[in-house]
Amino acid sequence: MSRILGIESSCDETAVSIVQNGDTIMSNVIASQIDLHAPHGGIVPELASRQHVINIGPTVLKALADADIKLHDLDAISVTNGPGLAGSLMVGVNFAKALAASTNIPLIGINHLEGHIYAAWLDKIDPAKDIGFPLVCLIASGGHTDLLLMEDHGEYKLLGKTRDDAAGEAFDKAARVLGLGFPGGPAIQKVAPSTPSQETFPQPHFKNGNPLDFSFSGLKTSILNRAKTLGIYPPGSTPPSESVIAELAGGFQEAIVASLVSRVSQAVQIFNAKGVILGGGVAANSLLRERTKASIDMPVVVPPPILCTDNGAMIAACAHHKIEHSTTFPQHLSIDIYPTSRLGL
Repeated sequence: MSRILGIESSCDETAVSIVQNGDTIMSNVIASQIDLHAPHGGIVPELASRQHVINIGPTVLKALADADIKLHDLDAISVTNGPGLAGSLMVGVNFAKALAASTNIPLIGINHLEGHIYAAWLDKIDPAKDIGFPLVCLIASGGHTDLLLMEDHGEYKLLGKTRDDAAGEAFDKAARVLGLGFPGGPAIQKVAPSTPSQETFPQPHFKNGNPLDFSFSGLKTSILNRAKTLGIYPPGSTPPSESVIAELAGGFQEAIVASLVSRVSQAVQIFNAKGVILGGGVAANSLLRERTKASIDMPVVVPPPILCTDNGAMIAACAHHKIEHSTTFPQHLSIDIYPTSRLGL
């Protein structure tokens, strides 16, 4: 039996969880900063790191209390050490190093992107045993849009990545243009019509390079120009009707989802995958979840929305499997932060 504390502070959520045996969540505490950053329309790195300093101690204590265990009951401590915002990562890693050094509990550094993949192991299924490798993994969030082939535990091949902006960042930009607030993904999903929108947006097609790559900068420009043409941007020019905003939001969401699903489907066929894992905050989008399952005739594992967005449980679950399938880890004081680290390169 293993009990692992997971700390996640790569962006704006201070998240701490305790996971038993890599699949059972004993506690999962998330201190959100949405209200802090919403007035700015996006994450302000300096504000995020300062808030992590305030939140991290109480969040760890609450996670321990919710799990009804003491520090000495833990078998390991895990922490996100990249990629992410440097200041935010530093708060989590330094706190974890101090905690581990003072208790002599082993410390494991976890790649944030790999953590999103292992959130799938927290959904009452073991993809490795119940589906089998290889698995196509889509990680879509505010900072990343990566398509990976998971060939075994800890073995990844990068199949495609965004050439410009991440899908989540594109949602945030579109929501700002439409005056829907932050974060953009949930705001757009809330107002988008349940039926296909009359507003359509272009899909990127690459003449050169990797056809499994993504691009969302053109979509951002397209919705901005559409809003200007309709007179609803900049704000205050013409009061937009709810139906116009809904149609634009729906069309934009359709375009993002179509781009993601088409590349996942292509990757499954090219690499003879046995299943698909979706992870990252954008994977909480209900249309993406539905379309992926409807378009791909094989198992598609999508964690509950709370485990798609940043959380400590995915970090602890990933650490459990690293302990099971690897033998060497950095010791407490040698762990560093890697803000631009990638997976599968």
